[in-house]
Amino acid sequence: MAERKTSFKRICVFCGSSPGKKSSYQEAAVQLGNELVERRIDLVYGGGSVGLMGLVSQAVHDGGRHVLGVIPKTLMPREITGETVGEVRAVSDMHQRKAEMARLADAFIALPGGYGTLEELLEVITWAQLGIHKKPVGLLNVDGYYNSLLSFIDQAVDEGFVAPIARRIILSAPTAKELMRELEEYVPQYDEITSKLVWEVPDQISYVAEAGVAT
Repeated sequence: MAERKTSFKRICVFCGSSPGKKSSYQEAAVQLGNELVERRIDLVYGGGSVGLMGLVSQAVHDGGRHVLGVIPKTLMPREITGETVGEVRAVSDMHQRKAEMARLADAFIALPGGYGTLEELLEVITWAQLGIHKKPVGLLNVDGYYNSLLSFIDQAVDEGFVAPIARRIILSAPTAKELMRELEEYVPQYDEITSKLVWEVPDQISYVAEAGVAT
């Protein structure tokens, strides 16, 4: 398998602890894992060994790349069944989990998932909008899973709640290969107000998460 050059060392993947009803979701998780391996990219994710979480982490691990799962101690019995792969880092709560994953990653990808996936995804999009990070955020839009979300965001732009420049934060593609190309080509853009913001706390993302800052 030929290796591909990349600017990313580690990518954070948000995804469901359920496999979903379509086999295409499961296949996409494995394909994403294989794509990371081809590009010599390590994985940081929510630490579960079930559902799409388990499939993407197993694929990356089987390919010889490092896998780091970050999981709150209280969720370990629910999201970990059987043997885990790679390194598992237990944290105290969901805020610390998200802050740690975001701190370690060079980019973010969301596979299909539920409330937890959406919550993690929207938070890193908001942080990008605020200029807290400049890392690309992508949706692996398997079989149009995220079409309704993208339509909602487009409506929010039309209604004046999301700036057009902020809409460009969200990348999407139907396959892992196409999405990775988009992530590699991403150039962050900020409006005049965001460009003047200064986040003076050393560990910016941890501070925002732990303080529970709402936007």
